[in-house]
Amino acid sequence: MDFWLKVLLAAHVVIALSIIGLVLLQHGKGADMGSGFGGGASGSLFGATGSANFLSRSTAVLATAFFISSLGLAYLATNKPKAGGSVMETVKEQPAEQKAPADVPVPKEPAPPAGAASKSKDVPN
Repeated sequence: MDFWLKVLLAAHVVIALSIIGLVLLQHGKGADMGSGFGGGASGSLFGATGSANFLSRSTAVLATAFFISSLGLAYLATNKPKAGGSVMETVKEQPAEQKAPADVPVPKEPAPPAGAASKSKDVPN
């Protein structure tokens, strides 16, 4: 499991750096704003919005891969298997009966009254 965590973490870093590179390479919509006021190169203020080129589509694919790898890393980080070993190693030992130390006196129960010795404890007085 530790191997897959390292592989996914390395892929996650590569995907993140690729997204950064693709975003920096793309042509911003605000760059065409100056041509919107008389340049005639774009039909609207912020350029054509319906066209998606290779860079924007690959950015969307990498963003999806980034989210999936983020979920995978979160799953692997929270659901780590317990350390190897047998099932019997996980059972806690039951403590032995605790005995009073020899130097500590154990209090004795008081003797019942003379008339109460024949009565059962379940019968009310």
